[in-house]
Amino acid sequence: MILDCAGNMLDLRYPQVMGVLNITPDSFFDGGQFLDIYAALVQAKKMVEAGAAIIDVGGESTRPGASIISVEEEINRVVPIIEAIKSEIIVPISIDTSKPKVMHASVKAGAGMINDVRALCVPGALRTVKDLDVPVCLMHTQGNYVNVQDNPQYEDVTKDVCKFLIGRVDTCARVGISYDKIILDPGFGFGKQVNHNLQLMKCLHAIVNQGFPVLVGVSRKSIIGSLLDLTVDERLSGSLSLATIAVWQGAKIIRCHDVRETVEAISICNHVMQVEDFD
Repeated sequence: MILDCAGNMLDLRYPQVMGVLNITPDSFFDGGQFLDIYAALVQAKKMVEAGAAIIDVGGESTRPGASIISVEEEINRVVPIIEAIKSEIIVPISIDTSKPKVMHASVKAGAGMINDVRALCVPGALRTVKDLDVPVCLMHTQGNYVNVQDNPQYEDVTKDVCKFLIGRVDTCARVGISYDKIILDPGFGFGKQVNHNLQLMKCLHAIVNQGFPVLVGVSRKSIIGSLLDLTVDERLSGSLSLATIAVWQGAKIIRCHDVRETVEAISICNHVMQVEDFD
């Protein structure tokens, strides 16, 4: 599958890496590092040189418990960065937002994809994405920013996540969003305890089998810290392990902070997967 991201093609016939570019002061790993245009542009270039196939720009932290900012502040953070990247780098740009006005302003500035942790549940988001006619990633979460990790409950986490995501796909289809523009994200770490995340990763193929490209974001997340008792700065190896498991099960986009290392890890995984079987 090849996605047309506003004139920039994203080839999903093979697993690809999405580099994270947080234009925020409070993101859990790199908050505050790329607030000015020059620093953000330098980082975007570094990620593309390291093998990122798409850059995901976010102006509001989506970590559990993060503060919600105004539409105006979010637009002021991301639009100049998107314009700068668009003017100097030929690469698809994704906007990580749930707000319709931010989606519209970002696509006008040059973004070619929308990455929504709320799966277009914010009023007006569905119609906005339909009108913008760009690919969209629908993510599963349980709860909201404030209480997302407050005792999440599932009967069967994989089945429940699948049901939610396919329900959102059906809703998108009803308003005219094409199936070939939809990507699914199970939302690791969003409304899920450690065992939920482990079960979801083990059964990720069930979500892949729904027939849509799957995006996985596990980079340096708390599940790794909980399992291995590591700080955020120490979680690279765990991130690469989970990314490789995800690709082995069919994930097509790995969203990460450490681009070069992730590109190398999933490239090796993909080479093994592509080898023909011999009797």
